[in-house]
Amino acid sequence: MFTKLFFFFLLFTPFIFTTQQDTHDDFVRTLDRKMFGLDENQEKFSHFRLYWHDVVSGRNPSSIEVVSSGLKNSTTSFGAVNMIENPLTLEPQLNSQLVGKAQGFYASTSQSDVTLLMAMNFAITEGKYNGSSFTILGRNPVFNEKREMPVIGGSGLFRFARGYAQLRTHWFSPTTRDAIVEYTVYLLHY
Repeated sequence: MFTKLFFFFLLFTPFIFTTQQDTHDDFVRTLDRKMFGLDENQEKFSHFRLYWHDVVSGRNPSSIEVVSSGLKNSTTSFGAVNMIENPLTLEPQLNSQLVGKAQGFYASTSQSDVTLLMAMNFAITEGKYNGSSFTILGRNPVFNEKREMPVIGGSGLFRFARGYAQLRTHWFSPTTRDAIVEYTVYLLHY
C-alpha cells in the first residue's frame, strides 16, 4: 500500500509544482522607460556638499532622544533612538544659507563602538530642487574619519535616485553631543 501511495505522490508532484509556479508571473511585468519619460540619455549625475547640524542641546534642539538606552553603563548608548529635523546648510556655520532639512532618525546599534543606523530624507527647500528629496539609509561608524552611506531613492526631481554620501565630521562637542557633519553626495537621477 505504501509503495502505491509513494508512486502516486511521485507521479503527480511535478504537476503540482509546475502549476503553482506558473501563476506567480501575474504580479510583475516589464515596462518601457519612455512611457514614464525616463530616457537613459537624460539621466543626470549631481554632486552636493551640505553641512548637517545635529543640535541635541539648548532650548530648541533639532534632534531629540525618543528611546533611551536600556543599558545603565553603556558607553555607546546602545538601543537609543533620536528623531531628527536637522538643518542642512551650504557652509559649516549654522547661520549660513539653509538649503534643506534632514528628517528621520538614527539609532545606536553597537554595544562596542558608537555606530548608528541612520534613515533620513534630505528635503531640499531652495533653488531648482525645492520640494524634492533623496533618502539616505545606512550604517554610520561615527568616530571613523570618513564614512559612506547609500542613497536608496528619492522623490520629485530625484525620482529613481541612487548613489552614495561620504560623511566627515567637521565638529563635535563631547559635552553637548552637538555635531556638524559634512555630507558630500553623489546622485544619479532623472
